[in-house]
Amino acid sequence: MDNKKNVTVQILNAFAEHGKGGNPAGVVLNADDLSDKNKLDIAKKVGLSETAFVSKSNTEDFKLDFFTPNKQIAHCGHATVATFSYLKQIGALKNDSSSKETIDGKRNIKLTGDLAFMEQLAPKYEDVSHQEDLILKSLGLNKNDLAPNTPIQLVNTGNSFILVPVNNTAILKNIIPDFKLISEVSEAFDLIGYYVFSTDTGDTEYDATSRMFGPRYGILEESGTGMAAGPLACYLFDILKWNKKRFHIQQGKYMAEPSPSVIVVDLLTENNQIKGLMAGGKGLLKAQLEIEINN
Repeated sequence: MDNKKNVTVQILNAFAEHGKGGNPAGVVLNADDLSDKNKLDIAKKVGLSETAFVSKSNTEDFKLDFFTPNKQIAHCGHATVATFSYLKQIGALKNDSSSKETIDGKRNIKLTGDLAFMEQLAPKYEDVSHQEDLILKSLGLNKNDLAPNTPIQLVNTGNSFILVPVNNTAILKNIIPDFKLISEVSEAFDLIGYYVFSTDTGDTEYDATSRMFGPRYGILEESGTGMAAGPLACYLFDILKWNKKRFHIQQGKYMAEPSPSVIVVDLLTENNQIKGLMAGGKGLLKAQLEIEINN
């Protein structure tokens, strides 16, 4: 008996900047009959930072499961954007609003033209100043490299990231990450990873430019991370007191192989308190793969 099965994977670049770059994600439709082991095997073979698996939901429009090459995660911004952009493109979405069921509950989705936005939760902050020296060491930085009066901070809007503000883009570009140490810190704080950023972008189009390191999840560096850009927008609003509701976060520009991305974040506030947010961008279909797995 042949226990092999072929699975079609769409590859979409989410958060593309001016129609180029972006962060590739795998998208598998009609994944109802795939086990978690199947999904992990597929994600490993696809080899991207995340692959989304779309199946039927009893409560929302779709159920989405996200797998990195080595484990399942609760949410993934760029794979969500990729999925819903693609569903819109193929006519599976008729409205400008939708929803997803995840292992961490429901999230709303908004579609505006060719942008797909994913709901994130109000931010939770955690002081990590007692580990500042270790965090800096893991990035090859020193205290003088940090932007003045801007603390390193753990922020969670659904996933946890440590945000590290640096003085300028030269420092950002020249970071030498110690992935083993970053993984240890990430394990200790239950992080997806670090989001290192500078507001010194040299371009009025962007509020910040950033780099994301997530070696704990098999992601050495990622070119567009919606679940990290959301926390950064909250940080700029709450910690740096930027009085605005829409933020444009650039990422991927300073990777070894640059793939510039832009993530748009809209904050939902009430009485100057963040109640939630929507993070999104464009998704571009780039390729289609056929993956063979053991059924």
